[in-house]
Amino acid sequence: MKALSHQLGGKKITVFGGRKLRKNLFRFTTVLLSILFLLTACSGDKTNIAIGPPASETNSVSKIILGAYGLEDGDYNEYQEGFGDAADGVQDGNIDISIGILGLPAASIESLQASVGDVVMISLSDDAIAKIEESSGYRRHTIPKDTYDFLESDIETVTAYAILMGNTDTIDEELGYELAKIMIEKANENTHAQAKQMILENALRGAEGLPIHPGAKRYYEEQGLTVNNLVAEITAKDSSRKSEFILGTGSQGGTYYPLGGEMASIWNKYLDGVNVTNTETGASVENLSSIRDGHMDLGMTVHVPALQAVNGEASFEGNEVPNAAFIGHIYPEVIQIVTREKSGIKSLDDLK
Repeated sequence: MKALSHQLGGKKITVFGGRKLRKNLFRFTTVLLSILFLLTACSGDKTNIAIGPPASETNSVSKIILGAYGLEDGDYNEYQEGFGDAADGVQDGNIDISIGILGLPAASIESLQASVGDVVMISLSDDAIAKIEESSGYRRHTIPKDTYDFLESDIETVTAYAILMGNTDTIDEELGYELAKIMIEKANENTHAQAKQMILENALRGAEGLPIHPGAKRYYEEQGLTVNNLVAEITAKDSSRKSEFILGTGSQGGTYYPLGGEMASIWNKYLDGVNVTNTETGASVENLSSIRDGHMDLGMTVHVPALQAVNGEASFEGNEVPNAAFIGHIYPEVIQIVTREKSGIKSLDDLK
């Protein structure tokens, strides 16, 4: 038996069976490398899912939806992208599934279908919808199959409402009145597809539980609507009104940014001495936080995080937004989950 001598800590160590030891070490190394390769391969098999930008409602509701299927962080590779960038990723094959809160129909989804020709929209199961309704303000919604050319059947999903919130420290009563009035009465000048939802009959959708701006309340009551909301207290004064206002929207690939851009242009056309600039943001949560911190005057948001913001819940626990008030409904926000036929994914159940 051959002996091998080694120095360890200044002492001579003799090990017998050197050839056998080398063979065992080789086998051990081979097994270890195989395990590491297997772990890497398994990690690579995780589904790549775009869940929306950080501090966005898309990000929050995506996790609620995936959680309804028993999927947790680590069960998939998350991409925190806006829907425009996410759609590019789906087109390139780098992202398997993209989750978006969008109007119907969504131009970005139509554009994706025009580019790849094999878009698949994923329905939510009855069980998942029940869990989502139990844990959030989202409610069941059916997307008719004639909404998109590529749909073969109706799609079951959930929806909320896109609304406009105003900063009570910068939006005075008269300005709040005019903003609401122009949103409704000049909506026909807005060419965005979702502008048709800005009608008087829809004006208070998403307002339940939120404080309403006194100017908006006055306008809606003049039009014959009954407003039961708590009226927000405002500190803004008409006499000291500034001229430049910031409207927080969302990512360029979503609905908020282009729609908000047209809303701002129409306000600027009819409001003397007021210039509203729309800005790209991470959407709901970022807009509400910016209103709270005095960096934004108007913000587009889903009504669910708006409720959380004024009540200091969820993402706003300990950081409530006391200076935000409802100004008006914009359009229904519908969860739309897309993939491609080549992914082989037909349901979120396939990810378990």
